[in-house]
Amino acid sequence: MKLNTKLVMIMLTLLVITMLVLFVLNQVSQNDLVQEIQESSTVLSKAIQLSVEDLTSETDEESSRLKEYLQQAKNKGVNEINIINNDGEIINSSDPAQVGKRREINKLEKGLKASRRTHYAGSPHKPYDLVVPVIVGDEQLGYVQVNLLLDNIRDIQHANFVRRLVATSMVFLIGMFLTIFLARRYTYPIHRLAAGVKNVSAGDLSVTFQLESGDEIGGLAENLNEMVKKLKEKELLEKRLYEAEHLSKVGQLAAGIAHEIRNPLNYISLAIDHLKSELLPSCPGKEGELEWIANNIKEEVRKANYMVLNFMNYGRPLKLRLQEIGYPELIDKAMPLMQDRLREQRIEVLREFTCDLPPLQVDPELMRNCLCNFITNAAQAMPEGGRITLGADLDREAGVLRLTFSDEGLGIEPQDLEKVFQPYFTTKEAGIGLGLAITERIIKEHGGTLAVKSCKGAGTTFSVSLPLANRTG
Repeated sequence: MKLNTKLVMIMLTLLVITMLVLFVLNQVSQNDLVQEIQESSTVLSKAIQLSVEDLTSETDEESSRLKEYLQQAKNKGVNEINIINNDGEIINSSDPAQVGKRREINKLEKGLKASRRTHYAGSPHKPYDLVVPVIVGDEQLGYVQVNLLLDNIRDIQHANFVRRLVATSMVFLIGMFLTIFLARRYTYPIHRLAAGVKNVSAGDLSVTFQLESGDEIGGLAENLNEMVKKLKEKELLEKRLYEAEHLSKVGQLAAGIAHEIRNPLNYISLAIDHLKSELLPSCPGKEGELEWIANNIKEEVRKANYMVLNFMNYGRPLKLRLQEIGYPELIDKAMPLMQDRLREQRIEVLREFTCDLPPLQVDPELMRNCLCNFITNAAQAMPEGGRITLGADLDREAGVLRLTFSDEGLGIEPQDLEKVFQPYFTTKEAGIGLGLAITERIIKEHGGTLAVKSCKGAGTTFSVSLPLANRTG
């Protein structure tokens, strides 16, 4: 239901309730007023009847009856009854003190008029005089004067006014509380939407606007969710475009590096092999020293060449040459390249897995580079030596082999955990920040996943999940 419809229905409901309450109160007041008038008319009729009988009677019996009836009629506003002859003399009265007094006949106004006499005690209202001529046949015998107080009718009218005022006030208060309730109910989600929009404008695209109603506010929340979804898609597209531009630039740089550096590196490697073959036989007694120097030079050349390969691999599409190979065999191919350096750093590599693991469907050369990156990073995190643990766990239900690479090194700062796979991010003085980025890319190209956990000062663990050969077979 729309918000405008709800508000209109609320206003109409309050209006109908108000009119209904006022109608009921008016009917009750009318009934009370009619009943009071009927009772007062009956009392007046009886008083006039007794007065006429007294006027036409020659005994005093009727006079005593008039006094007795007045005691009963006082609760209906009858204060005094006077019987006046044609000369204006009060010949009988409910008040014995009035007998014998005179009234000016020409000033006696027939019907109900406001009395000229003062207010009676106990009543703040002005009394009224009802003057009725008594005519028998064609002869007028005198007048009956009844002094009235219309307090009962005024009380009924006043009570009706108070009831209507109270009822209107109650309806108004109910409407006011209902308005406050609705204002809070509808302004709270609006404030929450505003806070969410503020977070989105600050760059937080994880905000989700809850759909709590089907009115305009619910529609606004739905539109905002759609807007956030499109912003996420736009951000992802911009990120991919940025990465594509990065890859293009890195590819251009890699092509230049490969042309300018790889050829000299290959020449140096060949020259070292030539010098070893020429110098070692001609220098008896120094063969060990010269071979150690030559091997170190070739290792440094290999590392430089490996850096060039990292640039080239990251800047161009990967071409996988998939083969079935066991995980222990992959490790055996990677370890000779790092064995001497690990021994110098007093680092021990432990294998904690069984040898009967099923084979993997991977590119052996690329996967060997990944293993070298994990072990090299672990060794760099332990400058004082330590242990690197290579683990493996088979998950046959998921059809993957889960590999772990754990060290006892310095660990990674919590704020850097999300950046370790970003290109060019590094905490090492001599690093270029492409090793883990290339490793993640290679693993994803194989259909695997890569995650990292680290505790500052307690070490780091990289976890890799790779599909088994029979899953991609």
